Amino acid sequence: MKFSIERAALLKAVAQAQSVVERRNTIPILANVLIEAEGSEVCFRATDLDVEVVDSAPAQVERSGATTVAAVLLNEIVRKLPDGALVTLTDTGQGRVTIDAGRSNFNLATLPREDFPVMASSEYAVSFSAPAPVLRRLFDKSKFAISTEETRYYLNGVYMHVAEGDGGQMLRCVATDGHRLARIDAPLPDGAEGMPGVIVPRKTVGELRKLLDDDEAEIVVSVSETKVRFVAPGITLTSKVIDGTFPDYSRVIPQGNTRRLEVDASEFARAVDRVATVSSERSRAVKLALDEDRLVLSVNAPDSGAAEEELAVAYGDERLEIGFNAKYLLEIASQVDRENAVFLFNSSGDPTLMREGNDTSAVYVVMPMRV
Repeated sequence: MKFSIERAALLKAVAQAQSVVERRNTIPILANVLIEAEGSEVCFRATDLDVEVVDSAPAQVERSGATTVAAVLLNEIVRKLPDGALVTLTDTGQGRVTIDAGRSNFNLATLPREDFPVMASSEYAVSFSAPAPVLRRLFDKSKFAISTEETRYYLNGVYMHVAEGDGGQMLRCVATDGHRLARIDAPLPDGAEGMPGVIVPRKTVGELRKLLDDDEAEIVVSVSETKVRFVAPGITLTSKVIDGTFPDYSRVIPQGNTRRLEVDASEFARAVDRVATVSSERSRAVKLALDEDRLVLSVNAPDSGAAEEELAVAYGDERLEIGFNAKYLLEIASQVDRENAVFLFNSSGDPTLMREGNDTSAVYVVMPMRV
């Protein structure tokens, strides 16, 4: 195998592949990237047995063939090569691959390509295409609420499914960790009607994000009971889904919250951040005291001090005092794209609902804390 490739194209492909590779591996071949050169392009394939990414890049292929080399090492080498360099990779056939770029020359060990596990392709029940910005919004706005608790493994991802929304059927992404919840809707793409609901794992959500930067790209999404696949121009991401049942989240979303607070989202986030500076790291509780058109944010940390800040807001209901974890408030407030955030309260012990202005396609729930 021998091919030449632009350094920028090689770096993009290798960087995407090596990020899937687990740093600590008991199976040596899983630390490698499979390089396949044929025709006028080269494919780079990496997997951790749960997620597989295949990235292709145009190249001048002199001799077609395939080999595997250490993914992280290859990425480091390519990253340190000068911009604009033309990189030539040659598989010598003696368990070695040479990398030449200008005056630089590297010689790396390889492992047989036959040992490399390729994820079995499954029959996908449903395939549909969606614009990258739509998928980006669905996953970006929900991923902060993914649980990191391994015992509740069925919450370690984003639940993507078809649901009934305000305007009929929607493509919906939901994530929750029991303390906060995010529910994001988008119009249902053509062909997605019969899609089985799947829980997309946290790592896959992180890898998928790299495919969604191009606003013009159309992403083809294929879903089966056990796998999900995202195909962007030049790159394919395939992942197993979490084998579990996502809880009935609709029971958690409060329906009868009538006390309405409207506040400038960025101003609110900055104020929370400022007063939380003095709070003890463990609880980071912030108290919200609401009265006629004013909100007082306060933190009282006996060991370090106290802080208070007042904001002018739109609030016309009876007085309310309620406490929240500062980190949760900040994460939810940072999701708001519009100017104003609307909070709907019931009492100081009940879950609070938050949305962006009058937009109901993005709904957040956060549990209060005792303060």
